Amino acid sequence: MTYPTDIRFGVRELDSAQGCLHLQTPDFDYDSFAGVALALVTVLGASVVEKEANADLHIWLIDFEGCRMMLKGEHYSSAMWLELLSRDDGHTLAFLAGWLEKLTQ
Repeated sequence: MTYPTDIRFGVRELDSAQGCLHLQTPDFDYDSFAGVALALVTVLGASVVEKEANADLHIWLIDFEGCRMMLKGEHYSSAMWLELLSRDDGHTLAFLAGWLEKLTQ
């Protein structure tokens, strides 16, 4: 799968205590979330396990090298973030934060 080369992702905040990585993404709405989210999943080298869409929140279960986490996107605010399912995987979230920051330098 390919993604547009002009899509860039970055880190807004890594909240290690909550197991949450808030991302900088292009603006998206309800209908364009999937394209932006798939681009992020591709950049991460992750895979989508399951998808759910609610009235204002998209929730995808993704797998990154055996670590499962939730990719969430709230379209009213164009906010996207990763949430750990297990606090034991905090090192993976920290790795992803560092890696995304290096990509944007």
